[in-house]
Amino acid sequence: MEGHDDDAGAAGRALSFRMAILQIIILDIIFFLDSIVTAVGLTQFLPVMITAVVIAVIIMVFASGPVSDFIQRHPSAKMLALSFLLLVGAALVPDGMHFHIPRGFLYFAIAFSIMVEVLNLTARKRRSRKQA
Repeated sequence: MEGHDDDAGAAGRALSFRMAILQIIILDIIFFLDSIVTAVGLTQFLPVMITAVVIAVIIMVFASGPVSDFIQRHPSAKMLALSFLLLVGAALVPDGMHFHIPRGFLYFAIAFSIMVEVLNLTARKRRSRKQA
């Protein structure tokens, strides 16, 4: 997962500028809508919803660069984040059918996965220092 990609082939072709901009716009819209849905689900007060959306957008603007850089350096973290989304989505389906899954199970699984990833990143960093 973290290895170097020597032969990128067709999968590694360069993205056109237009496609990159289009992907960024689509992702921004998705995250913006996610913020709105979350704010609406948390409260019935319009000022609180607006404040929550504005804060979420500001955080996304400032955090997007560092998060993107980290994900570029560590593709396994991208897979971990996608698996968290899958886990949460899989937990929301039974919730929608009035079958509650205790959140402690989900939080434990996420915390354990993050701990394993931190250990992997630390071990990989130590190995690269020894080789250098």
